[in-house]
Amino acid sequence: MQGKERALRLTLGAWLLGVALATGWGAGAVAGDLRKWRVEWPRTDFSKTSIDLGDITSGGPSKDGIPAIDDPGFEPADAVVALGEHEPVVSVAIGGETRAYPLQVLIWHEIVNDRIGDVPIAVTYCPLCNSAVVFDRRLKGKTYDFGTTGKLRHSDLVMYDRQTESWWQQFTGEGIVGELTGETLKMLPSRIESFAKFRERFPKGRVLAPNSRRMRAYGYNPYAGYDTSPFPFMYRGALPENVAPLERVVSVGKQAWSLKLLRNRRKIVAGDLILTWEPGQNSVLDTERIRDGRDVGNVLVQRQTADGLEDVVHDIGFAFAYHAFHPDGVIHAE
Repeated sequence: MQGKERALRLTLGAWLLGVALATGWGAGAVAGDLRKWRVEWPRTDFSKTSIDLGDITSGGPSKDGIPAIDDPGFEPADAVVALGEHEPVVSVAIGGETRAYPLQVLIWHEIVNDRIGDVPIAVTYCPLCNSAVVFDRRLKGKTYDFGTTGKLRHSDLVMYDRQTESWWQQFTGEGIVGELTGETLKMLPSRIESFAKFRERFPKGRVLAPNSRRMRAYGYNPYAGYDTSPFPFMYRGALPENVAPLERVVSVGKQAWSLKLLRNRRKIVAGDLILTWEPGQNSVLDTERIRDGRDVGNVLVQRQTADGLEDVVHDIGFAFAYHAFHPDGVIHAE
């Protein structure tokens, strides 16, 4: 395992510094950047954009350098041996089918293009924002497939669709560059929960398995120590005033609650929203080996309806990212 660990991890600081120097972080999208982008992205219409292109920087990898998973394979939850009991998974339930997407896989691929029943979905995870969002891949009667651009905006993954090569913001699901600028993908309810909790809820559920265990150092974290860093990587925007930049916040629309606040209270009721916390989930961005990560707990966000409780679209990202994309949003903290 020593060789794998060495291949896996240059220390976080050295890796991030190397990327920053190699990509000229801070320079923004000057004319030279656009010339390079147009060569790499001849199908992308850079005349159509809803953002300042100067906010986009290279994250280091080239187009598809972080490979999305397009033909996912699964195994029964009760047969999985490569996951620690408390390792986090993104769980999705649609039409009676249930699937789990381990963050130990998503941290290396960031996007899974899948289909559950009749619903084509994209399961996405940005490690630098700790943002896990599931999208419906359909838009105005067409189905799109997604990959990674290798670019970041506000330290968040910029995706692209393979049909028009428009660029999309992972945190919000908004088209930001190209033909589909201004469109927004529908977010679907999902949970970040421990593998043990998923297996308890859905003993017949299926769990994403890598196509080849040799492709990446699955189970290991290439960003070890990141979620206890004082500042985010490749981020130049304003920071929230009442919480640390890399504090996790549970967000629903224009409101967010610090994980520390929720952990201390165990339950928060806000209107018809009910947020609960219980222990038993490893941080994916703490130690080298994910199953050794500190306990950040399991968060459940539901809405009280006339028919009972239902899961709500939410995110458990870092405070700086929430503040960047929702500057007028409110973060509740102690």
